[in-house]
Amino acid sequence: MKIDPTIPGPLAYKTNFLLIWWRIWFEQTAILLMDLLPRTFDIFLSLFLLIALAPILLVRAIVAKVSTGKVLNAEPLVGRFRTPFWRLCFGGDALGAKFAVLLNILVGDMAFAGPRPMTEEEVSRLTPEQGIRFTLRPGLFSPYRLRRKIGIAYDNETVSDINFYYSETVKGDVGLVARSVIGDLLAGGDLRPTPPVLHFFGVDIVNTTMDEAVDWMVKRVRDSAPASVAFVNPDCLNIACKNENYRQVLSAAERVLPDGIGINIGCRMLGVSLLANVNGTDLFPRLCERAAKEGLSLFLLGAKPGIAEAASLNLRGRFPELRIAGVRDGFFAAEETGQIVKEINDSNADILLVAFGAPKQELWLAEHRDKLKPCVRLGVGGLFDFYSGRLPRAPVWMREIGLEWTWRLLQEPGRMWRRYLIGNPLFLYRVWMQKRKEM
Repeated sequence: MKIDPTIPGPLAYKTNFLLIWWRIWFEQTAILLMDLLPRTFDIFLSLFLLIALAPILLVRAIVAKVSTGKVLNAEPLVGRFRTPFWRLCFGGDALGAKFAVLLNILVGDMAFAGPRPMTEEEVSRLTPEQGIRFTLRPGLFSPYRLRRKIGIAYDNETVSDINFYYSETVKGDVGLVARSVIGDLLAGGDLRPTPPVLHFFGVDIVNTTMDEAVDWMVKRVRDSAPASVAFVNPDCLNIACKNENYRQVLSAAERVLPDGIGINIGCRMLGVSLLANVNGTDLFPRLCERAAKEGLSLFLLGAKPGIAEAASLNLRGRFPELRIAGVRDGFFAAEETGQIVKEINDSNADILLVAFGAPKQELWLAEHRDKLKPCVRLGVGGLFDFYSGRLPRAPVWMREIGLEWTWRLLQEPGRMWRRYLIGNPLFLYRVWMQKRKEM
């Protein structure tokens, strides 16, 4: 009998050292290239801008020397691998002071795209989890800064930094820089005062954050304090200018929340800042998540037949613990209203969402305010269309530069053209007139 001397199992495999060394070399080279490509982009772009803007930079340096006695000021900050560096800017308050930061980018202290640079004091308050930001060069433009300017920074800065760390590419850096420039043009370069209430055409809008808005709604339910909540965009405010009944309903609502880039631009024109774009579409999943944790139930009323049901199914798939007390489409005769109100009340829902479109939904809620039992009632427009899957949401990059409205216009041009192409300029004109009267 012939005996096979081969050792069974993985011990019989021969070690291919050539393959091992190839993998090590390839992986190390790939890691090096991933680090070098963004750095190459920073070097070439900063060098190009320094050369192209050389006459302007020279004039700005002379102005700084004449006005302050020194060309550059320096601010101590913490960079990559927690290495201290000095961020440069030209002396004085004249235009172009921040152009000197191009020198920081050229020498490698900073990058065009990256996490926000921090002071030593800020660094001392960071948790170990937040230390991942120091594996990257701090950026002149950061994802969190961009979203905060536009009003959609719903996640905290750490989450934004971690997402950037795992997804950074040269293409992504170029896109972030481009979107940040557009975002600065739309929302303004500097942060302005943030009053607790914004005033537009006699309508008071609460200037708050997404998290605070959700907390407030949950607290109203827990305290058994009935509340009506409305979301307003430029189109809603244009309607309120002509529809006195609607304007009074908004004034009587416990909370009116800002929706859309138009409100952000209007705030800029009035010299104030919007804390966050607290629109219903972004608030809804956060409210559902919180309701699932708190054991609160929702009733969905509105939209075309089948849309509310589809939205309910999608939400239950995303939040298995969420309680949907009932759903009903918005196509019913006036004589059925009493039965609809009874159906809502019998469901024992804590929160009612009505999607009839503005101003119909707010007027309906106001008319039946004393009959409805759900504690918190919200008018949510076309919300169910998005969460049913009937209409896709605009890509994140479009939302980051405030162009979600163009996506909606392309989706439904026949219905939306008047709202955006006529309504948006009209809204800005009315804000300008309000500003003139306040001066």
